[in-house]
Amino acid sequence: MYRSHILICGGTGCTSSGSGAVIEALEAELKKNALEEEIKIIKTGCFGLCAIGPIMIVYPEGCFYSEVKPEDMEEIVNEHLIKGRPVKRLLYKETVEGDSIKSLNHTDFYRKQMRVALRNCGVINPESIDEYIAYDGYAALAKCLDEYTPQQVIDIVLDSGLRGRGGAGFPTGLKWKFAAANQADQKYVCCNADEGDPGAFMDRSILEGDPHAVLEAMAIAGYAIGANQGYIYIRAEYPIAVERLEIAIKQAREYGLLGKNIFGKGFDFDIGIRLGAGAFVCGEETALMTSIEGKRGEPRPRPPFPALKGLFQKPTILNNVETYANIAQIINNGAEWFKSIGNEGSHGTKVFALGGKINNTVLVEVPIGTPLRTVIEEIGGGIPNGKKFKAAQIGGPSGGCIPSEHLDVAIDYNTLIELGAMMGSGGLIVMDEDNCMVDIAKFFLEFTVDESCGKCTPCRIGTKRLYEMLEKITSGNGTLEDLDEMEKLCYYIKNNSLCGLGQTAPNPVLSTLRHFRDEYVAHVVDKKCPSGVCKDLLSYVIIADKCKGCTACARKCPVGAISGAVKQVHSIDTAKCIKCGACIETCKFGAIVKM
Repeated sequence: MYRSHILICGGTGCTSSGSGAVIEALEAELKKNALEEEIKIIKTGCFGLCAIGPIMIVYPEGCFYSEVKPEDMEEIVNEHLIKGRPVKRLLYKETVEGDSIKSLNHTDFYRKQMRVALRNCGVINPESIDEYIAYDGYAALAKCLDEYTPQQVIDIVLDSGLRGRGGAGFPTGLKWKFAAANQADQKYVCCNADEGDPGAFMDRSILEGDPHAVLEAMAIAGYAIGANQGYIYIRAEYPIAVERLEIAIKQAREYGLLGKNIFGKGFDFDIGIRLGAGAFVCGEETALMTSIEGKRGEPRPRPPFPALKGLFQKPTILNNVETYANIAQIINNGAEWFKSIGNEGSHGTKVFALGGKINNTVLVEVPIGTPLRTVIEEIGGGIPNGKKFKAAQIGGPSGGCIPSEHLDVAIDYNTLIELGAMMGSGGLIVMDEDNCMVDIAKFFLEFTVDESCGKCTPCRIGTKRLYEMLEKITSGNGTLEDLDEMEKLCYYIKNNSLCGLGQTAPNPVLSTLRHFRDEYVAHVVDKKCPSGVCKDLLSYVIIADKCKGCTACARKCPVGAISGAVKQVHSIDTAKCIKCGACIETCKFGAIVKM
């Protein structure tokens, strides 16, 4: 019987911050003090506060330590674990109020969240099937096999209103219904864990923190549609997630929860892993299935849809990791419980990877319909350095931006579409007043140009032409006519591309044109970048009455573009200047500005 349990994050973020070394140091200190039999260390998945790792929580007190280092372990063991005095200097600042220490659940970060898909992340050891079972793991699968027919399982998922969390938001139960209705000698259940959006790490974190939740859900899906084989398609760049999936699958087979005659009910189901090479297009369902088949990952025309002819031309369902992570909870708690979360037409919760110009780079899960302001200002901690919020890009390269005037908008499927954005898989990139929205559109479009598989002309050629037009505008050579032509090209690409990658590629351009057209006009008419980002439209100037002639800027300039005598006003040779910004960073008097 342990008197204390210490949970230490073993997700990718904390691992990269050195949580492995922290665990080793803690184990050594416990051994030195003969505490190995009294205190148990549990390596968990992500707690969500990714920017302040490594993270550890000591129970039963619930003390939340952040940014701990191996050298801190001696003090934590001696003071906290032996003397019972928490080390306040290492506690997460929001958990300390004077002499009292509150739990993480009472902080701004957690108080506004509701964890369903992430319910076990940061709570259990993801490499222990026993811990998953202790938290009602595989109870939903047993319930389905024991109490429900396949059609009843589909009806529960349909009634819950669960929509796919991978991007388009298609009703999950409807997809299962279509696949169940098609008779075949073989059917498949696939999981999309390819997660290719820049800045997105939702699915990775679920697999690292709670892999059995996905395995259980896929088995339930297999029972519902009449499939006996599943495949998880995951990018090879997720080594921790891959390793934990392999462990989980092995454990589930040993426990008889995957394989033949599960729970003695005559139901067979097994799961294999297939590694992807990081191609963004393989997030599209038909391209993903083509890749599993061992072919080049390219999309196929639809119809026929995968529910009729999918993997190996057999009826197949494909859902992403987060979608599956909701299934067991829906079965255990009922469709009405799930429908009570969120709002009309958008039920349940949504996981977001919050990044960009934000104080807390975090993983969050909130009820759908939560205002964007709540996510950014309360959970995310607001914009750093007193800057103003300008926009949030939601849905990654396939999504669109939400400007500051819509900061109080409810985040749900229908509202986002009305604003020219989309839920997407859950990437949420925050931008402040220093971001140029034309440059942001160019950044995302460059990504889709690189990731286009090239199979269809509208995407292969159209996105390239669109990117060239944006380059023309950001270099100061654009015209007002270019804006109209660019908009026409966007709609042509959307309407004629073969798959979702091409159909959504113009979204960042269309949404920035819609909400920030004045910035495009400034680039075209005034030949200025209002945010001072586009280098071709910038010039660096030294303000005479602020320059002290200290020569610091001249010494720092890598190309010798700044000249002037000591204690005399300096000047910048614009022909030589490469606009690197080194002079602005060096000047202590604010004498150099971008014009």
